[in-house]
Amino acid sequence: MTIGVLALQGSYNEHISALRRLGVKGVEIKKPGQLDNISALIIPGGESTTMAKLAEYNNLFPALREFVKMGKPVWGTCAGLIFLADKAIGQKEGGQELVGGLDCTVHRNFFGSQIQSFEVDLSVPELSAQEGGLPSFHGVFIRAPAIVEVGPGVEVLAACPVSLKPTTSNSDADAQEEKTKPEQKVIVAVKQGNLLGTAFHPELTADTRWHSYFLKMLPKEDEPALTTLAVIEGGVDLNAGQTPEIEMPIYQY
Repeated sequence: MTIGVLALQGSYNEHISALRRLGVKGVEIKKPGQLDNISALIIPGGESTTMAKLAEYNNLFPALREFVKMGKPVWGTCAGLIFLADKAIGQKEGGQELVGGLDCTVHRNFFGSQIQSFEVDLSVPELSAQEGGLPSFHGVFIRAPAIVEVGPGVEVLAACPVSLKPTTSNSDADAQEEKTKPEQKVIVAVKQGNLLGTAFHPELTADTRWHSYFLKMLPKEDEPALTTLAVIEGGVDLNAGQTPEIEMPIYQY
């Protein structure tokens, strides 16, 4: 059983390393024919416009859409979420080509530019119920999108306070008014059938629960035997106290 990671640009090496820590083989996908040899696919974060241009250059879009239609699990993180959305807004003139499949609308760069990237603990009851560990997940948001609308068949897995979005107002009165409003949240993780989407970067943390959750979306006969990861306060504990080998740079917190 092999998991493909679209390797045009972005954090594909980090995803492959996370899969390896779970004892699962991950391979780079750069050409349409390589999709025939994998059981599931991860579309990583990166610069979505650049990734789309490279995918178009390599004639990957028809094959990616067919892969989604076949019902094989596909997970998009950050830019990968934009790829999987049926509709994207907040794009440059002309937009970019999408794979589609997720019945949602994604706002590209919802949280602002690169310098407005941030980290926050997200409530993840479904992830915690299935994978154990803490009831929260440390989300790393880098020039991140957000999901502003979902269809009836989409399950919301995590939401983030809208207050983390940068404001354009400098008025003290406006700022005070915002503080008195009830906290609003925007969707940042969803699941629909064989598709999973996260606006943040789980691959940039030591917590592999999202990767484990995704792998369990495989048919039972294909589901791998995963290395057990127990999440503890302040870090991770792999196999009853052993420290996991981290092969790529990740965010520590």
